Amino acid sequence: MNAAAPTALFTPSWHAELELGYGRFGASTRPTLRRHLGPLRVQKHLYGDGPEVCQHIIVHPPGGIAGGDRLDIDVQVGVDAWAQLTSPGAAKWYRASGPAYQQLKLRVEAGATLEWLPQESIVYCGAQAELNTQIELIGDARLCYWDIVALGRPASGECFASGHFQAHLDIRRDGQLLWHERQRILGNDGLLDSPIGLAGQPVFATLLITGEISAELLERCRALPAVSCGQVRGDLTQLPGLAVARCLAGEALHARAWLIDLWRLLRPELLGRDAVPPRIWST
Repeated sequence: MNAAAPTALFTPSWHAELELGYGRFGASTRPTLRRHLGPLRVQKHLYGDGPEVCQHIIVHPPGGIAGGDRLDIDVQVGVDAWAQLTSPGAAKWYRASGPAYQQLKLRVEAGATLEWLPQESIVYCGAQAELNTQIELIGDARLCYWDIVALGRPASGECFASGHFQAHLDIRRDGQLLWHERQRILGNDGLLDSPIGLAGQPVFATLLITGEISAELLERCRALPAVSCGQVRGDLTQLPGLAVARCLAGEALHARAWLIDLWRLLRPELLGRDAVPPRIWST
């Protein structure tokens, strides 16, 4: 009698893809492409900010990202179109024996605007999260991009004692590198508590928006109440053609509130439109 064949180790994983395209038709922006593979999709397009701005909420039905999972998102915003993308809640990167991946490609054509404004990513202790974001701006294309990362779950007494978080971000305009960033944070690394690292704060966030702001608005941004009351330690810097804001916080909701306050101030001057928060942020 033949011996039974050894059972292969099988780890289930999800591979999800989402392609979105937007075009300008008269006074409105409309979806021109919506293709998904696997558990990643968008809900009905919304116009809470008027017909010029097409808003989509990106949904990942499994609710979390585990080892072996891969999310690929490709967004193209056509000439003079305006797309605003957000999420219904926090993305959760679970403890895993192997890495999980997210690949994000954003292309914004001349005269177009893209706002990439997801809610926070929670990276559990033991997670191995690897993110790669490539953004291409054409001509005078405009961008407002943020990300919020929470390491561990402090409210549950969980610190980021193991695993890693790795993120690559490149922004180019007409092929020329505008922003280049690499992050790699290891569980229990000394930089988590170091004053030159995260200074003991489990949440960090970044906002990048194209354009240049006035000295008066720069000071208004730096004087936001969230900073003065000690909930958030953050600041804003003006670089050539790009304003960069960063913060550290004890809770994701404080970092998100600070970014929203910044967005309310920056959007009218740099994007030319009053800030109307998506309703999903209030649910």
